Amino acid sequence: MKESSTVVESATSGPPRGSRTLWLTGAGLSLIAVSYGLARFAYGLFMPVFRTEFDLDAATAGAIAAGSYLSYSVAIVLSTILTPRFGARRTAIAAGIIATTGILMIAAAPSTFVLAAGVLIAGSSTGVASPPLAHAVAHTVGPSVRDRTQTVINAGTGVGVAVAGPIALLTLEQWRSAWLVFAVVSAVVTLWVARAVPSGPSGRVSHGAAALLPRPVLAVGSRRLMAAAALMGLASSAVWTFGRDVLVSTGGMSEGASTTAWILLGAFGVLGAVTGDLTGRVGIRSAWVAAMLTLGVATGMLAAFPGVVPLAWAAAAAFGAAYIALTGVLLIWGTSVYEQAPAAGVGIAFLAIALGQAAGSPVIGALAEITSPATAFTVAALTALVGAAIRPRW
Repeated sequence: MKESSTVVESATSGPPRGSRTLWLTGAGLSLIAVSYGLARFAYGLFMPVFRTEFDLDAATAGAIAAGSYLSYSVAIVLSTILTPRFGARRTAIAAGIIATTGILMIAAAPSTFVLAAGVLIAGSSTGVASPPLAHAVAHTVGPSVRDRTQTVINAGTGVGVAVAGPIALLTLEQWRSAWLVFAVVSAVVTLWVARAVPSGPSGRVSHGAAALLPRPVLAVGSRRLMAAAALMGLASSAVWTFGRDVLVSTGGMSEGASTTAWILLGAFGVLGAVTGDLTGRVGIRSAWVAAMLTLGVATGMLAAFPGVVPLAWAAAAAFGAAYIALTGVLLIWGTSVYEQAPAAGVGIAFLAIALGQAAGSPVIGALAEITSPATAFTVAALTALVGAAIRPRW
């Protein structure tokens, strides 16, 4: 594998400059916006109408979300293995196609079963998207701007979430129309990705999929990375799955006020684009602790003040900024642990996030049913505080 990668790298042009890097960054950010912000996390935005339309209780809604995270987990493993073999472009295109397909299924869903299937397929697109983009940036962008480029692309989640909110407001109760708009946006972004994302080094190997895995699979520092990422995923699952539902059902917020909270969550998530520069200034350890504490406090505020609009909006904004910053820190953390296999580093970190969210969504839903949403969110907030204590060694 090493020899074939070297051959491919020598046959390609050097790191892109100027507009080529911007073109890749824009396409990558847009793919992340579509797959994470629309295909995956918009499920939480539409939770109130889904619960009404399909008669879902909190436990069932959480189980569907958990299925989405599990499909993401499978997808990111496959994408991490296949990206070095098929190249970044083909894998990224596949992510766009999968996102579009899942979104269309949700838009047309006649039953809970089809809705769940669409959520699972759409959610898996996020797992397919992240490794090829990390692979493309790591192999084609100069070292001086590599971390910045990675974290700007990663901030696409905030862009997607922020875009989903106004579309939801404009379509009001016509939620199927909103998802059709999402599908069109996803298809257009997929075409852009096909033009903008380079393949990066790739090559055929003769020893099967195992030869494409990093050696060793569990590098030094990887266990700490996975534990931290899993706790972050579990802590964040409350807001992503039930955040808007709590604002509406517990806080009594209007459609407009609760959707505005979601828009603020996404808009402030875009601040995660500065994670690369911030981490370079204060270090991964400090950035991780600060962002995890912020995530915990924001989650606790939503539990305590779901009906106080200014506080709920502030909590949503803080959560969005903290979440995207944390994924950016984990992206840098993962590529630092796996310097020779950046796609694997991103894949392992984001897999751990998804597994934490897959465990957290049904648990939070069950706790909300048994006790109260406030108690469930408080448990999630405390999990974030525990996760802040698990830091990289440098």
